[in-house]
Amino acid sequence: MDNHIYKKIEIVGSSDISSDDAVKQALKRASSSIKNLRWFEVVESRGSIKDGNIENWQVTIKIGFTMKGE
Repeated sequence: MDNHIYKKIEIVGSSDISSDDAVKQALKRASSSIKNLRWFEVVESRGSIKDGNIENWQVTIKIGFTMKGE
């Protein structure tokens, strides 16, 4: 079994649809510039309210990815 070294970053995704969509948007954007994504962890979820309804979701996620060796 190969040993893996991981790096972990934290980003925030947003969506006016749902918290799941906020996560998907964050992962989609991260995957366009970071290779070898392996997992994510939801750290925090929050949103804004307008006229008693959810206006926008913000979800903070940690993303782990493998680092390439020499």
